[in-house]
Amino acid sequence: MANLDWSQCPAVKSVPGKRSGAWVFRDTRMPVATVFENLEAGSSIEEIIEQFHVTREQIQAVLEFAARSLDPPPIPVGAVPSADAHSL
Repeated sequence: MANLDWSQCPAVKSVPGKRSGAWVFRDTRMPVATVFENLEAGSSIEEIIEQFHVTREQIQAVLEFAARSLDPPPIPVGAVPSADAHSL
């Protein structure tokens, strides 16, 4: 999983000394990484909800945050995009 700045995601928190400082869903002890590990292993969101007692909204919040974090930054207005191999 990419290194994301989870401090910008309101659905999670990290408390030093608890769960080794891992990012967990607010009001739970479930690490955010568990969602990604289980999805990667083939679990469905419904299975994760049942097994770990988190809500669909919590899972959706971290998935959307992760997806947005992987988007390229917007090009500032007036900036000239750099040339790439496809534009030459």
